[in-house]
Amino acid sequence: MPLEIERKFLVVGDAWRAAVTRSLDMRQGYLTREGQASVRVRLEGDDAKLNIKAAVVGSARAEYEYDIPPDECREILATLCVGRVEKTRHYVPASGAPAGTVWEIDEFVGDNAGLVVAEIELPAVDAPFARPAWLGRELTDDRRYYNHYLALHPYASWPAAERA
Repeated sequence: MPLEIERKFLVVGDAWRAAVTRSLDMRQGYLTREGQASVRVRLEGDDAKLNIKAAVVGSARAEYEYDIPPDECREILATLCVGRVEKTRHYVPASGAPAGTVWEIDEFVGDNAGLVVAEIELPAVDAPFARPAWLGRELTDDRRYYNHYLALHPYASWPAAERA
């Protein structure tokens, strides 16, 4: 079973921007409400993916991902999704982590504007990694910061006291 091992954090400040090696605009939509799995389509620049992920909170969960035709992805986004998320993903090399590991920093727009979250995929739950100075509070166990939740409950609708 394909397994995603990922840690998620708030981002503090803009110091990370100097280390960005590339950025990619993303639009994604969810075909299911909350349940046992999240099913989404995503446009990643000119590429499109169908993703099925176990709807569990934590650093490890089952994940399946498949390429799909971009035109079909656009059609699904326009007609079948119950919630959507738009963001720019910035890639920053991760020091103090296994070779090739990168920080994926999601800068949300639209109804989730103002939220910036960093994720790091790791080879094991206990894999070491360095915490850059711009890394804030860990969100791995807070489902409110998962994209599926944000698609259904946008950050802009949260009470001010609950926002990061």
